[in-house]
Amino acid sequence: MNERGPKAELVSRGLRAKRQFGQNFLADENLCRRIAELVPEGASVVELGAGLGALTAPLLERTQHLVAVERDRDLIPILRERFATDLGAGRLRVEEADAKAIDVKALLEGFPQPHVLAGNLPYQISGPLLKMAISLAAELERVVFLLQLEVAERLAAVAGSEHYGALSVFTQAAYGVSRAFVIRRGAFYPQPSVDSAVVVLTPRAGRVEETPRFRALVRQAFQSRRKKLRNAWDGLGDLAPAAARAGIDLDARGETLGVAAFARMEQELSR
Repeated sequence: MNERGPKAELVSRGLRAKRQFGQNFLADENLCRRIAELVPEGASVVELGAGLGALTAPLLERTQHLVAVERDRDLIPILRERFATDLGAGRLRVEEADAKAIDVKALLEGFPQPHVLAGNLPYQISGPLLKMAISLAAELERVVFLLQLEVAERLAAVAGSEHYGALSVFTQAAYGVSRAFVIRRGAFYPQPSVDSAVVVLTPRAGRVEETPRFRALVRQAFQSRRKKLRNAWDGLGDLAPAAARAGIDLDARGETLGVAAFARMEQELSR
């Protein structure tokens, strides 16, 4: 990180953190390095929300090619100035864009593998960015995200636990989830009201296909967590014989089912 820290850097340029963009800049250089070390050496990386370049700098030490995506046009000149040498060498590309709207596959096209998606995600758009990452599981070797701690806990939760829900199932259908470490709120500027955590997503072999029926089974199972599956899944097909073949108790609740059980039910209903 710039020795002045994010607050001093912004003030020196007449800028301030923008609430509408959910900007919370990670101010600890050692933590940024620890996050970057979760990315395989020699990878080609798309970084979402490059900000002032705190994570960009250690990523450049490990990667062959890096595309730094930043929506705030006031920060683009700072990134270009700070990393002018890497831009000139062709190792870095700074892309002014909304992270929710980019084509990650196109940005990585032609770059050597492994392909990695990384970033310090604004809390308010972490949902759409996770959905995008899930859709890219076949294209990526790893995802490294810094997220709100509560979201990280939901991603890694196991069936039957407090934080387990639809997001857990959809994510784990595509990826193995590992929570790397927690980052306390005081490490950011401005300081958020909650803690954060770094998660590593690794694509699963034999990923579960997220068909419309699979999505419906998962969503309806968790819409009313107290409902038994026979009621939650009402209208999705001939439940009793499909559940019997899938080995699922329709008197159970959705939170008790793992990813494999949802996948079996989808397959049996699709017969």
